[in-house]
Amino acid sequence: MPSPDAVPPQEAADRLAIRRLVDAYAHCADRRDAAGQMALFTDDTRFLVHMDATAAEPTQELRGRTALAPVFDDLNQYRATTHFNGQSTVTLDGDHAEGETYCLAHHVSSGPDDKRTIMIASIRYLDRFVKQDGDWLFAERRLLVDWTDTRPLRP
Repeated sequence: MPSPDAVPPQEAADRLAIRRLVDAYAHCADRRDAAGQMALFTDDTRFLVHMDATAAEPTQELRGRTALAPVFDDLNQYRATTHFNGQSTVTLDGDHAEGETYCLAHHVSSGPDDKRTIMIASIRYLDRFVKQDGDWLFAERRLLVDWTDTRPLRP
């Protein structure tokens, strides 16, 4: 008899696939693979950015997969980035799911005389996922910036 706390195999597979999706987004961002990032979204996706997580209205709202290209291309202004995904929660409902993922995003810039700075952003992603043709995709991704810190970066 299975344990009452046992996770059904399909639920475990779906949870793993969603975590892989979230991690693929971060990997593509850090490798500057905008096409790969865009492929993680539905054609009719919504992407909302809240530079202040407490603001009711987003700073930016994009609709449709192709509209995401300039946002992902914007990462090219940085010398390097590292997005480190932390804890996440996911609620499954058949071929739909919702989740929240914490992320520390590190952005390294070079200024005059090659002086480097690092901007660290504490981000939360509020996501709506959908399973299409057996693959989980972002139907909506809401990026909320909780705080940032910018400082000199020593070699």
